[in-house]
Amino acid sequence: MPPNRTDTRRALRRLVSERSTQRGPGLALAAAMLAAACTSPGAPRDHPAEARASSAAARVYTYRCESGETISAAYPDTDSATVHYKQRRYAMRIAVSASGARYVGGGLEWWTKGSGPGAPGTLLRHLADGSSGDIVESCAQS
Repeated sequence: MPPNRTDTRRALRRLVSERSTQRGPGLALAAAMLAAACTSPGAPRDHPAEARASSAAARVYTYRCESGETISAAYPDTDSATVHYKQRRYAMRIAVSASGARYVGGGLEWWTKGSGPGAPGTLLRHLADGSSGDIVESCAQS
């Protein structure tokens, strides 16, 4: 599976750090410019956490599910999510995904793709082997 944006950014930061000490400031400057171009303000966002990563307060996103339940999700930073479902709070950490943003914690997975009204969010069981289990809720951002 291809890496997600967070994994790519971490790898780029690590490369810049390693290379800048070996090759001088020129490479570090070029890598920093490349990283800035990859995160330009007008770039499309894969998930709500990236859309407001620079925001001081985590915005809460609400999803209406096919079952009639409501899920609210907050993204305090690009590596975590807090999901509220059926009066329970789930603290989740980002996980590898081929597409969209995937968070795991408390035996569940929260998987979103895009942001804005109608953007899908799926709550699944998270299996002990790290894979996705059955769908618990299929939702759309309201």
